Amino acid sequence: MNACWKAFAQEEDGAVTVDWVVLTAAVVGLALFAVVSAKNGSTALGTKINTYMQTAITVGGSTGG
Repeated sequence: MNACWKAFAQEEDGAVTVDWVVLTAAVVGLALFAVVSAKNGSTALGTKINTYMQTAITVGGSTGG
């Protein structure tokens, strides 16, 4: 039984798996951050464009509507 625990302690395959899990979680977290940032920026830009388009004067001189 003692030899079994000693062999388990020297095994490194599990440590590599943990490294990959942590690395994958970090990549997913960064991707989510990037998507949320892009969504917020595009929503703000869309709101500004919408406001401009609603208040812009058309070529004929009327405001539409």
